[in-house]
Amino acid sequence: MEDSTPKQPIITLRNIDIYQRKLMILHNISLTIHQGEFVYLIGKTGTGKSSILKLLIADEKPYGEHAEITGFDLKKIKIRKIPHLRRKLGIIFQDYQLLSEKTVFENLENALKALGWKSKVERHEKVMKALDLVGLSTKHFKYPHQLSGGEQQRVCIARALLNDPELLIADEPTGNLDPITSEEIFQMFHHINKKGTTVLVATHDFLMIDKFPSRSLLIEDGKIIDSGL
Repeated sequence: MEDSTPKQPIITLRNIDIYQRKLMILHNISLTIHQGEFVYLIGKTGTGKSSILKLLIADEKPYGEHAEITGFDLKKIKIRKIPHLRRKLGIIFQDYQLLSEKTVFENLENALKALGWKSKVERHEKVMKALDLVGLSTKHFKYPHQLSGGEQQRVCIARALLNDPELLIADEPTGNLDPITSEEIFQMFHHINKKGTTVLVATHDFLMIDKFPSRSLLIEDGKIIDSGL
């Protein structure tokens, strides 16, 4: 039986302006994403996709009426509270941002140390569980240069899942990948979403959007157009 309980908003932007180097790039935008949704953020390069993501992780300041994510008011958040916000988020970048001199395991363990996990035993368990989720538990001893691009992106997904985030945010996660590997990555995102994690993917990979349709937010002419799916 399908759960009919109304889902709570996990992201709410209401009448928000976004600036980049003092230049307004998005004016009076509003959007709501609910818990458990899978949403694409799409638009041409330079339309403001990355700026919205930076706002959501508190890298950019919002101006306007209301901006909230996972219970944090982005207009009022103190610098010391930003790490607390980011512990509720899993963030995946296009360029991987893996430490080349450290193994896959060490890259993930470092992330847990930064999040405040003190116990070595707990860190080990969490790293291996995350790697198992993305099918890389047998490659934990390898270095990033020994992995394919798709495997490196899987490591990034594992890193993003370490803290059991409420919201997974991915910025052009398949921009450097071939179509077959891209499909594997998008399948993984949808699998993660089906387990209850809210997923927001900024992408221009329309082939994958067609293959894995979901609600889309299109940025065009400084506005957000909601597909409503």
